[in-house]
Amino acid sequence: MKLKFEVGDEDFSLAGRASSELKGVLKRLGIGPDLVRRASIAMYEGEINMVIHAGGGVAEAEIEADRVVLTLIDAGPGIPDLSLAMTEGWSTAPDRFRELGFGAGMGLPNMRRNCDEFDIESEVGKGTSVRMVIRL
Repeated sequence: MKLKFEVGDEDFSLAGRASSELKGVLKRLGIGPDLVRRASIAMYEGEINMVIHAGGGVAEAEIEADRVVLTLIDAGPGIPDLSLAMTEGWSTAPDRFRELGFGAGMGLPNMRRNCDEFDIESEVGKGTSVRMVIRL
């Protein structure tokens, strides 16, 4: 089963839709609560990052018999220093988003923490793609 979502630019009203729908589908399929939580958190953090930093993008979830594969692709500015971006608390979020409670620098670390496989590729001026796997 494959789910695909468009993530809007700076639109927090729709941010979280993909993670919420994924959560509902996984629950209906009888997936355990810990795995549902992990997949939902990873997807949500990715959505928020695309809203804040990338001008939106596409979020996909492919649910297979033994795993959930989450793929997030954007055409944003890219990440100049991936190792720094993976550091807890480091953020380039503008103050206007921090004032709303977003941009605390936990997005990428939380994404990595909640999946079994994590791969991120980014090119400055081209965008970022993230692939995360949660084994069932």
